[in-house]
Amino acid sequence: MILDKKIIDQHNNQLKDKHKRSFDYVSADVPQVGEILNKLQNFQIAIPSWALGTGGTRFGRFSGAGEPGTLEQKLEDVGLLHALNKSSGAISLHIPWDIPSDAEKIKALASSLEIGFDAVNSNTFQDQAGQVHSYKFGSLHHVDPKVRQQAVDHNIEVINYGKALGSKALTVWLADGSSFPGQLNFREAFQNTLSSLQEIYKHLPEDWKLFVEYKAFEPYFYSMTIGDWGQSLLLANKLGPKAYTLVDLGHHLPNANIEQIVSLLLMEGKLGGFHFNDSKYADDDLTAGSIKPYQLFLIFNELIDGMDVKGIDHASGLGWMIDASHNLKDPLIDLLQSVEAIKIAYAQALLVDREALKQAQQANDIVKAQEILQDAFRTDVRPLVAEARLRSGAALNPVQLFDEENLRNKLIEERGVNSVATGL
Repeated sequence: MILDKKIIDQHNNQLKDKHKRSFDYVSADVPQVGEILNKLQNFQIAIPSWALGTGGTRFGRFSGAGEPGTLEQKLEDVGLLHALNKSSGAISLHIPWDIPSDAEKIKALASSLEIGFDAVNSNTFQDQAGQVHSYKFGSLHHVDPKVRQQAVDHNIEVINYGKALGSKALTVWLADGSSFPGQLNFREAFQNTLSSLQEIYKHLPEDWKLFVEYKAFEPYFYSMTIGDWGQSLLLANKLGPKAYTLVDLGHHLPNANIEQIVSLLLMEGKLGGFHFNDSKYADDDLTAGSIKPYQLFLIFNELIDGMDVKGIDHASGLGWMIDASHNLKDPLIDLLQSVEAIKIAYAQALLVDREALKQAQQANDIVKAQEILQDAFRTDVRPLVAEARLRSGAALNPVQLFDEENLRNKLIEERGVNSVATGL
């Protein structure tokens, strides 16, 4: 579906007076508002191909109507999101769920929708049709070298697909682990994983990055072979300068201090990127900012501080992507809400008075430091985010416009009620 620009303009015309009042009120107290708006316009969050369909739990999946049943339709959905918010300018593919049969045709379609290709993702946590060796007991860490080689070959295949599409990064999330004491030799499992990743690393183009993701538990419940950021960092350091740690906000034990983790990874030059979502208990894949908005702000506070110290461009220096698979909401609305929450947290963090905060820290003035952070967090920056969208040609209120135009019903008319997205 291609959204007519006139529809966006009509929507904005209806809201522009109210928006102007809100924007003028907030921006009057925001120093360097023009610079902040430019940063907001440039900041893009990639959309994962697997989040465009309805997700599920181990108890079941209740597919929604009008889901994108092909890679082309998934590109169209990301194009629709990007038209609505101008902040979703890339798609991240998961192979083999979304194999491009004609890379040039897919690239041309993406270009026409003004979107590019973010990191490509390998899948060694599921057995695929016709697969020779099973990943039931792991993949890159497996005790059988034939299984490890099969997983390595798959990752190399994913790199080749990414090269054809213009991607610049490979994300490896490893589901390998154990559920019972004694099931694994921890050292051998880690060494097997390192050896496998070294083989994959050899096939990375010079201008590519390898993102090593980690997860504290699930699908295994006694140990995960890459279970935390320290293990990921250890692998990234051993692999070389093109390898980085990737942080998924849902892949930590409860109450982990993620903002401290990202600060130290940035300090070491080994933070590669983010998978945004939110969680109450574990890897819930909930809408970003829906449960812990203050934590999301604090993470961005550390990100901005660390990136500025290192001279890293906010928009392009790290990989920014949503990783969610919602099972109740319309997936497109969920993604619009997540992008909005991420942009809000980023804008709030841009408001932090860095000089005053530094002075308070040096003086051990705990109250002052808290007030500086909470003042920025409690500022309603939604008009700033909306103004950035408006200046980019997007909708002032993307969720409202999606609802007003009955876009889901129009997708159902195009695709039918039985179209089901590939993936989770």
